[in-house]
Amino acid sequence: MEDGVSKDKKEISITVKYGTNSYAISVSSNASVKDLMGRLQELTNILPRGQKLIFKGKVLDPESTLAAVKVTNGAKLMLVASEGVQQGGSSSSTKSAKSVLQSKFKSVIGSISVPKIGKTIEKGRIGNWQATGIVSLRESRIQTVPKDVWALGASVRILDLSLNSIKALSPEIGSFTNLQKLRLSNNGLTDSSISWQSLSSLKALSSFAVDHNKLTSLPAEIGQLTSLKHLDASHNQIQNVPDEIGNCSLLEKIDVSHNQLSSLPLQVYKTLTGICDSIIKVMPGSLGQCTHLSEVDFSANFLKDVPSSLSKLLYLKVLNLDNNALTNFPGEILSGCLELITLSVHGNEITVEKLRETEGWPEFDRRRKSKYTKQIDFNVIGSSNGFDEGADPEKFSHW
Repeated sequence: MEDGVSKDKKEISITVKYGTNSYAISVSSNASVKDLMGRLQELTNILPRGQKLIFKGKVLDPESTLAAVKVTNGAKLMLVASEGVQQGGSSSSTKSAKSVLQSKFKSVIGSISVPKIGKTIEKGRIGNWQATGIVSLRESRIQTVPKDVWALGASVRILDLSLNSIKALSPEIGSFTNLQKLRLSNNGLTDSSISWQSLSSLKALSSFAVDHNKLTSLPAEIGQLTSLKHLDASHNQIQNVPDEIGNCSLLEKIDVSHNQLSSLPLQVYKTLTGICDSIIKVMPGSLGQCTHLSEVDFSANFLKDVPSSLSKLLYLKVLNLDNNALTNFPGEILSGCLELITLSVHGNEITVEKLRETEGWPEFDRRRKSKYTKQIDFNVIGSSNGFDEGADPEKFSHW
């Protein structure tokens, strides 16, 4: 009997090659292929439904045990992933990130092309900056902010330092007391290279973009930016957002997508009107406290459930939950969110058929079809291939 138990629980070591990486994994010989896929998800952020495991030229059935498909100690397998199922920050290529950056927040902060500058700045440009209050040094190949810029002080309303190689933001930023929009996107900024204490004194700041840097956290000082309406901290390695962000009572949109968050502070949901995706495993029910929320994007995460308390979001219009691990959707949201016209749950285990059986579907269906009809009438469908049902038509199959 003991020998039998020992045999059942015997662990084997296998190697799974994915792209240029190889993963050494110890697993029970009685484990299923699906169990192995779950382990690989932890290592690669690829959902099991998007994995194809190949052993000796054959695609393995997820329901089979490793023993049944003759995967033994020392076996070497190959992992192939279908497109669009890798979650979190690693799903976006560096190449596409710049194109996203160039268009993102354009309506909020804008982008003004400027010639490359050297160590000195022409007096004409300084005069224009002082007159307009707009300083754009975007893509200027600078590593530090020129002294002439700091000298402008309170006359500056908009400062764009994006797409440079700035490694530190001086405490002198605190002298820009009338600054409304600050863009630090795509530099080499780390947690310690920003003078957060000085930055927190900018009481007029309404738009702040610090995306595509090397931040691992947002400090408590962010909560002192009481005029802040738009915050973009996407494409970093942020692991936490402080509760103090709840003090930003005017905050409308926050983008923390492509980071390393496992949860968000409860306070954040009291103020937001828009939030984008990150590596979030839990969507707190307190999100429903944010009654003016209009757009929610939690796509490409590890969410397994959607709290029914979202039904309290009476102004919610757009809900994107693509590429998660959802198996059902609360009907209370469809019936309670009377402004909801766009729902997208593609890349989940929820099918169109299952959505149609959900409570509140008829009312929601009428709203979304009305929107689609208006788009046709005004010829604003764009490149769409037609009416989007919001979910995939059939259950995922493994290749």
